[in-house]
Amino acid sequence: MVEEKIKEAIKNRDCETILELLDEYLEQIEDEEKLREALKEIGEAAVECEDFDIIHEISHLYEHLGEPEKGIELYKKIVERRKGDKEKYAEALYYLAEEYEHMGMPEEALKIYQELLEIEKELGNEREIALTLANIAVVKDELGEADEAIKLMSEAKDIFEKINDTKNYHIALIDLAHFYYELGEYEKAMQIIEEVLRNPLDDEIEVHGRLVESEIHSALENYKKAALSLRNALLRSGDDEYLFETAFEAVLEFIEELYNEEKYAELKEVASLFAELFEDDTKFFFQAIEKLAEWKLGKEEAKKEFEELYNKIENEEMKEFLDELKKPKVNLSL
Repeated sequence: MVEEKIKEAIKNRDCETILELLDEYLEQIEDEEKLREALKEIGEAAVECEDFDIIHEISHLYEHLGEPEKGIELYKKIVERRKGDKEKYAEALYYLAEEYEHMGMPEEALKIYQELLEIEKELGNEREIALTLANIAVVKDELGEADEAIKLMSEAKDIFEKINDTKNYHIALIDLAHFYYELGEYEKAMQIIEEVLRNPLDDEIEVHGRLVESEIHSALENYKKAALSLRNALLRSGDDEYLFETAFEAVLEFIEELYNEEKYAELKEVASLFAELFEDDTKFFFQAIEKLAEWKLGKEEAKKEFEELYNKIENEEMKEFLDELKKPKVNLSL
């Protein structure tokens, strides 16, 4: 019995076994009160083990239960336990700040990152200093302080360059380009992203670089170029599920933006660029978007073609996206 094994593991503070059985055990619990009791017991064991993997898992469940503060409290307990060891304390602060970010509490995350930065400076680890500066920059950007974000990310970038951390140097460049894009400094943003894409380090760097490149082209109303950037991101994502989902989500946002702005001619043109990449449901999905755009442009026969393609799609999420897309938009005015 999984329940017996995990209870024994909890009793013995065997966190390796707890983590191994955690998903299977929690999936069997249907009663919310029993789930809360289980999370409390597992959380206590995870704090004693100082196991961030377990805490990460159960904090997501606390979030689902509408009690995110209980997950955060577990991270805080480890922070308290580690106060006597600066390096371990710094690691615990990082996980706490990351959790605050995940929970949509950037102000709290910022406080923790700033404390972490002071400790990293005392420890003298340049790479960790740069990573913390970069994290602070991202939070500053979330808070609408793009100028400050650029200053901090530039500082992080220079450290990464100095210590030959090529991967993080390129990630910092991508973030900088995005910050400049947000400020409307498109020429500067494009100069930076072109440096990244001139010789991309790996698939991850190119995909994220292409997504920012697409944002810039879209802001300049170069919609075909924006679509080609997204197409290249999809192509470069390869078999990496996370990268593909990230790129595909960006494509959907791009399509939704064009449709909502009634740029139907542009939508018709770019939809075919995506359709030709696929052979499954996804091909019918993009072809349906093309026909929907034609229909909105006044081509009545496109309505029937849209419906035929729609009926070929088996993926329910794609159908739901199309349903939402073609819903009449309500405009409120005084």
